Amino acid sequence: MLGEKTVRRNAIILAAAQALCGACGPVAISIGGLAGSWLLLADKSLATLPVTGYNLGVALGALPAAALMRAVGRRYGFMSGALVTSAGGLVAATALFQESFWLFAFALMLIGVGGSFVQQYRFAATDGARRSFQSRAISIVLAGGIFAAVIGPQTVRYTADLFLPVEFAGAFIGLVFLGLAGAAILSFLRIPDSPDEGHPADLLPARPLATVVAQPRFLAGLCCGVGSFAMMSFVMTGAPLAMVGCGLSKDISTLGIQWHVLAMFGPSFFTGRLIQRFGKERIVATGLLLLAASAAVSLSGLAVWQFWTGLVLLGLGWNFGFIGATAIVAETYRPSEKNKTQGLHDFVLFSSVSLASFLSGRTFVAAGWETMNMVVFPVVLVCLVVLVLQARFAPLQPAAD
Repeated sequence: MLGEKTVRRNAIILAAAQALCGACGPVAISIGGLAGSWLLLADKSLATLPVTGYNLGVALGALPAAALMRAVGRRYGFMSGALVTSAGGLVAATALFQESFWLFAFALMLIGVGGSFVQQYRFAATDGARRSFQSRAISIVLAGGIFAAVIGPQTVRYTADLFLPVEFAGAFIGLVFLGLAGAAILSFLRIPDSPDEGHPADLLPARPLATVVAQPRFLAGLCCGVGSFAMMSFVMTGAPLAMVGCGLSKDISTLGIQWHVLAMFGPSFFTGRLIQRFGKERIVATGLLLLAASAAVSLSGLAVWQFWTGLVLLGLGWNFGFIGATAIVAETYRPSEKNKTQGLHDFVLFSSVSLASFLSGRTFVAAGWETMNMVVFPVVLVCLVVLVLQARFAPLQPAAD
């Protein structure tokens, strides 16, 4: 087991990397659909396909990212992911200059592959940490997303028009430098490549993956994580299209996403403490209810304040729901099982998120903004039922048992 000082240091380094590499996701999501719409001349229902490419990249990269880190360690694995993000930004800018929609979609998939490494920062923060500190370590890392929430949208605002009449190319050039800076910061990371034998759970053999994922608590955490993240992605991906479609400016749309991402990561400074005080299940349930409240506000009208308030509530709901669900999952596997379990978890999670973002554009064109928000309610209900049943009938069995 690592000392708390070392665990905290690693978490701070990962938070700094989250601020830079994590900023690439908001850039891809906030302007991916708009850039796709700019590239398309006919079928605008495909406009969010590049954003789907991003989420698909996160899903497809989850298992290879876990395998790479198992082979070369967290530090070199995460540095490689940051460099993939830089390469994706360069390809995206090239695609915009060439006006190639499909190359642009592929480029966002590359950025998503880099993002799959970013998603595992939260798990890496728990490496060697005592169980009572794990939720706080996750929160420290995700707190870096507050800076990502500013860096990403501001990168778009100040660079998107640098190469007019080629829109958005400058923003993706900016991602090249964000990825390089993130790789430099990650070079200071120090996480043992092999388990620390001083930790009793590390002496236990790894169980088959099927045994780990069949645990009711793992499945409940996965279900709530998927529900929280997929609904957030589904609504957020369509929000810029809805705002611009209502006659609002691109700046209003970009700032709306900035407030949303700030709400996603801002509570991370205290979410871990709330989990310690009230329990993981209560925090996840609160997050799910906030997602429902977001949909209710968005259904109430089309003014700027309604879009922005809905997006803020959507971000808050994601924070509580996703951090709580991640903490639930993190206590269901042993250190010797972490890479394969985390890889499979994120593959399932981001496959669902990529499907949600793909359906977002199709649903927006076919049925409108109101229908998109109505979808949130049944998903929240299912997740709440699963959470309650697990808490009542399947109490925690520690992974070390």
